[in-house]
Amino acid sequence: MSRFTPDNEAIAREIISRYPLPKSALIPLMHLAQEQDGWVTEDAMRHIAELTGTTPAEVRGTGTFYEMFKFHPVGKYVINICSNIACQLLGAENLLEHAEKKLGVKVGGTTADGLFTLEDVECIAACTEAPALQVNYRYRLRVTVEDFDQLIDDIRNGNARDIPEHGTLSLVRQSIPADRMAGIVPPEQAGEVPVWMSRNDAGEQN
Repeated sequence: MSRFTPDNEAIAREIISRYPLPKSALIPLMHLAQEQDGWVTEDAMRHIAELTGTTPAEVRGTGTFYEMFKFHPVGKYVINICSNIACQLLGAENLLEHAEKKLGVKVGGTTADGLFTLEDVECIAACTEAPALQVNYRYRLRVTVEDFDQLIDDIRNGNARDIPEHGTLSLVRQSIPADRMAGIVPPEQAGEVPVWMSRNDAGEQN
C-alpha cells in the first residue's frame, strides 16, 4: 500500500506545524493515513516516521494502544457490536449471532466483497441504549435484528449517507489560521507563561 499522497503529505505537514514537537502529531497522522487507505499501512508508518523524526516502531507502538487504528485490511464498514453486560442482558448475543448469519462471516471476519468487517467489542458507553453497535464509530442504538438487517441493506444500497467509509474521522477537516496558533515552541524553549494560565492568574487576583 501507499505512503501519503502529495495532497495528504501537505496536510500532514500542516498538522505537524500545530505541535511543539513533531512526534506529538503521531495520532492525527495515523488517522490521516487510515482515512487515505482504510487502515494504517506499513508504508504509511514509515512515511509518518520520516515526517516526525521517529521510527516506524514508535509509530506502531503508539497506534496499537488504540482500538480505533487497524493495522491490517478491513472492510469499508467496520461493525462493532457491544457484548458487555448491559448489551448482553438485552440481547447482544442473539444480535451478534444474527449478524454473523446475515453477513456470512464469523466475528473478526470480512465479507468476500470487502464491504463489511464484523467485530465483537467491549463497552462502547451506550449502556442505557442497549443493545448498541457502531458502524465506523457511528452509533446505532436499541438495535433489533430487523434494525440490523435494514442497516446492512441501506449500506449496500447507498442509503446510509451518514456513515462514511472506514477511516474517515470527520467530514470537516480542522484548519487553524496562523494568527490563531497557540505560540507553539518546544517545552525547553518556553520562556513565557501560557496565555491561558495568565488569564487564570488574573481571574484569581480579581
